[in-house]
Amino acid sequence: MAEEELLAERFEEHRGHLRAVAYRMLGSLSEADDAVQEAWLRLSRSDTSDVHSLGGWLTTVTGRVCLDMLRSRRTRREESMDAYETYLPDPVVRSLDRVDPEQEVLQADAVGLALLVVMETLEPAERLAFVLHDMFVVPFDDIAPVVDRSTAATRQLASRARRRVQGSVPASDPDLVRQRQVVDAFLAASRGGDFEALLSVLDPEVVLRADAGALAVGAAASKQVRGRQPVAEGAFIFRQLSQYARPVLVNGSVGLLTVVDGTPVSVASFTVVDGKITAMHILSDPERLARLGLTALYDDRPASPTGEHRDGGVRALRR
Repeated sequence: MAEEELLAERFEEHRGHLRAVAYRMLGSLSEADDAVQEAWLRLSRSDTSDVHSLGGWLTTVTGRVCLDMLRSRRTRREESMDAYETYLPDPVVRSLDRVDPEQEVLQADAVGLALLVVMETLEPAERLAFVLHDMFVVPFDDIAPVVDRSTAATRQLASRARRRVQGSVPASDPDLVRQRQVVDAFLAASRGGDFEALLSVLDPEVVLRADAGALAVGAAASKQVRGRQPVAEGAFIFRQLSQYARPVLVNGSVGLLTVVDGTPVSVASFTVVDGKITAMHILSDPERLARLGLTALYDDRPASPTGEHRDGGVRALRR
């Protein structure tokens, strides 16, 4: 086998891991793929004969690529802050059919959307240190050269990021069955126009973050809403769309995919704590939804009134 083919084969063994690193760093599936491709290009141009761990080398290279991308993105956002006030990272959406709840928590893409939202507020170097060390157990000695800091300073970067994340993201109920019960109750109340039932499933301090895309920022569809009453009012207003919503997995948790006339119109994720929804994140940017490859998750038949259309996953989760 030619040397380049062997190198490409070895790289492919690490592609899934590198994509998981890049997704956590960037919160964008397309940008994560770009970062992984750049890591391959750098590998193909480098002499790695003295590299003892190709996986470790590729992880830090991918981290460096992502750091540059984050810094460039941050500059663009500072020039147009209004366009990013309601920005949501790309959700990873998967079918509930044939899901194994015990295995789902082990999936590489199961980092919560709420966590990714908070990570968007971190400084690029903080995010790199936190992701590489806390999520992928990369030693601080290896991270320090990437951020051009000492090992001690790099440890402080991760510590600051950790404090911000831990203080901002409540731990969602890890049980998919209980998550599904709460989401089902929310969906039934919305479909039935039962305002009191909507209120009962929402935490008093619930936060809704809706991202309809840059073109819609400033319109009612792109917003942040806090409090049970206004969030319930919003769900009540859009209750007609709820008949088209179907349960799916969004970043490893139970969420909703809404499809109208064969076109995905929104993906919603939920944070469930003690039987109440404490946070909702809704992406309805049509351009981004079109890029997520969601067509395999639905067909043209409407959901049933109970939301159990073609849903072997309902039975699996309730066994």
